[in-house]
Amino acid sequence: MPTIEQLAQSAAPAGIDFWSVRHVVESAERLTVRNDVAEAPTRERDAGVMVTVQHGGGLGYAATSDVSERGLRQAFAQAQGLAAASAAHSVFDFRDAPRPSGRGDYSSTTMRPVTQTSLAERFDLLKDVCASANIGEAIKDRTASLWTTHTEQLLVTSDGGHMAQSWDFVVPNIVAVASAHGDTQTRTAAGQYNGFCQQGGLEVLERAGFAQDGPRVAREALALARAPNCPSGVMDVLLMPDQMMLQIHESIGHPLELDRILGDERNFAGTSFVTLDMFGHYAYGSPLLNVSFAPDQQHEFAGFAFDDDGTPAQREWIIRHGILQRPLGGSMSQARAQGLLPGLESLGGVATTRSCNWNRAPIDRMSNLNIEPGDSTLEKMIASIDYGILMRTNASWSIDDSRNKFQFGCEWGQMVRHGKLAEVVKRPNYRGISASFWRSLAMVGDASTFQVMGTPYCGKGEPNQVIRVGHAAPACLFKNVSVFGGAA
Repeated sequence: MPTIEQLAQSAAPAGIDFWSVRHVVESAERLTVRNDVAEAPTRERDAGVMVTVQHGGGLGYAATSDVSERGLRQAFAQAQGLAAASAAHSVFDFRDAPRPSGRGDYSSTTMRPVTQTSLAERFDLLKDVCASANIGEAIKDRTASLWTTHTEQLLVTSDGGHMAQSWDFVVPNIVAVASAHGDTQTRTAAGQYNGFCQQGGLEVLERAGFAQDGPRVAREALALARAPNCPSGVMDVLLMPDQMMLQIHESIGHPLELDRILGDERNFAGTSFVTLDMFGHYAYGSPLLNVSFAPDQQHEFAGFAFDDDGTPAQREWIIRHGILQRPLGGSMSQARAQGLLPGLESLGGVATTRSCNWNRAPIDRMSNLNIEPGDSTLEKMIASIDYGILMRTNASWSIDDSRNKFQFGCEWGQMVRHGKLAEVVKRPNYRGISASFWRSLAMVGDASTFQVMGTPYCGKGEPNQVIRVGHAAPACLFKNVSVFGGAA
């Protein structure tokens, strides 16, 4: 049976400037136990190809689930037609675009494949975790879930490129809902939108402490239901990694996406307060802020060797000692930006053009976007706070369409008074402006506070693409932040 590469070579029309074919096969399983009752498992399998054609200065895409030679010929014809139609109207001449020809492979480091266990064994684990969260009548709802995905992708190009990659993704979660004193509160293991997610196999559950975490989640749900509301005022804020994840995502990741800066997202997901002339000198944060694009971070959700345009991925500084270094833009956006602002090529970009599946064209996305550890212990940071609050686990977010003004809420708050942790508070929220918030960064946690987190739910693009993103960070302390809650 011919391979995808052989089929592509046979189906590609003669005389095209450049083409690529990206074949994706993805299988997923979702399991949930709620209140000790197993819900029906969900299994999905999806497969298809995306054909890209660059010809005569134009660019065209076509996707198909028919991976026969006939199906590929039809997709090539459609993509070639779109390239021809766009050539006279494009603002960029795609004959000047990079043509990837890399060869290599990548696979997740998976120690204990999910397939080594039976469906019954996986459900038994979830039942045990769910039951462990039953600590009393005040716990009104309990859920343990496990979402696993295996993805295989092959990208071949007319210039001899052959990039084979495979990933194993694991997303566990525990949710407990408690009711006490007339109030109901929800606590999760790592966020209602699955903040703890990594590449690997069942060993991811061990890194998450999944089997033992049910009682802790339930106790904290009950503590929140009994807690007072978060007070309002200006105070120091100590954000733990499962909230830093959201802070990085919304107020660093999205503003620095190069296609957004170029205006591509203006009519859908907004623009950015960042402009092309800021790179290389703009003080995005305090000198303690060091942000990396880290496709090589072990276990992180969006690790890879090549992006979906075929550009080799390597670690790069995005922000270094507070100064903005380079955008989150792949090879296409970099070429466009350099045409608008000569000299930008000295800063470069990163290999972060990605798609959510075979039936979407790649666009600029966050990947593994991390804050590098500092030198402060958690104890030292707490001791430095006279009046402030520690917040964990994102619960809500809102940010304007230029990704500048924001307000975020967390599940868990704990006051800090005179250098010591004090009472737990519920409904903690804080607000700020991206352009100045990061300059208030006063202390960065050391490696002992560093956690690899992520999200399966980053939406962007038309048609919409929901993609996996990794974020790793230490605990971070910010000074003089506006905090608000339900307290009068």
